[in-house]
Amino acid sequence: MALKAIIYKNGELDVLDQLLLPAQSKYISVKGVEDGWKVINKMQVRGAPAIAIVGCLSLAVEVKNEKFDSKNNFRREIEGKLNYLISARPTAVNMKLAADDLLSLVNKLADDETITLENIKQNFLDAVEGMLEKDISDNKAIGMNGADVILSHTTSDTPIKILTHCNTGSLATAGYGTALGVIRRLWEIKRLEHVYCTETRPYNQGARLTAYELVHDKLPATLILDSMVASLLKSNKIAAAVVGADRVAANGDTANKIGTYQIAVVAKYHNVPFFVAAPFTSIDLAIPSGDRITIEERPAREMTHVGEHRIAAPGINCWNPAFDVTPAELITGIVTEKGVFKPTELRDAVQRIIGNAASQ
Repeated sequence: MALKAIIYKNGELDVLDQLLLPAQSKYISVKGVEDGWKVINKMQVRGAPAIAIVGCLSLAVEVKNEKFDSKNNFRREIEGKLNYLISARPTAVNMKLAADDLLSLVNKLADDETITLENIKQNFLDAVEGMLEKDISDNKAIGMNGADVILSHTTSDTPIKILTHCNTGSLATAGYGTALGVIRRLWEIKRLEHVYCTETRPYNQGARLTAYELVHDKLPATLILDSMVASLLKSNKIAAAVVGADRVAANGDTANKIGTYQIAVVAKYHNVPFFVAAPFTSIDLAIPSGDRITIEERPAREMTHVGEHRIAAPGINCWNPAFDVTPAELITGIVTEKGVFKPTELRDAVQRIIGNAASQ
């Protein structure tokens, strides 16, 4: 059975509490926006696509069960609550872009005098609920595009070894995954020999979540510590590194889980192609470069404790950025559902594709 981190049906939303994995599989009922904000902020749900989906669905739960007295009241409520959800974890751009799209839809419909309040409400719910299906479809396209481009960099038809970082699979998306979707695709076409996943300190998304998914799907996999990447690339023939993204700037600079940047540096030294797998919703053309990306800082306790057990010396200062930015020049290609682009091609390609979609 496929892993499901997000379950939504008939206006009811449940999310898998990822803080408890792999020891427990427990779902949390999300009754509205306040619950949605909390599960995102506390990282009970995480992964840029999943953050946007859960945030928007938490609002859909409220909208489905709430009465509004006017179009303007509906519009104000939607705008305020979407902005609140964006604040839960600001680095991942997917929630903001989803909020912008939904608010644009509501404004357009509200300005049309022929459309009733109930129709606006239903259109809003349809748009949010459609995010789940679209995310899985996009992820499968990313998987195919990523597998194809990685195999194009190999010189034989034998199965290959892949390195990945953090968690980018069914637990970080509506299903299948982005970078892990690429790995799943390689396995489906019998071209994956082995996958190495990093532990991803300090939150251990790799050790707890990616390893959990790999074992669940029975993929040949090995967990390594974050500090072992250089040794792995020196001693093993790794065909490529593939990671996800929380935000991709217009020039291709990419914010992803802390530790991504150093993997890209080491991959460059060892001539290992380094790919970023991300949906179009992770690309932010409003941000010209990675220097402009806001980096979330997390509580020191995530570094100093494992569960309730303190592992760091009391009194030590801590710096705990949740993300780092990998410069575009270290990235071989950015894998999307629309194709694979070099960072230097990204801005023009995205604008062209968006323009073509708008004209149809």
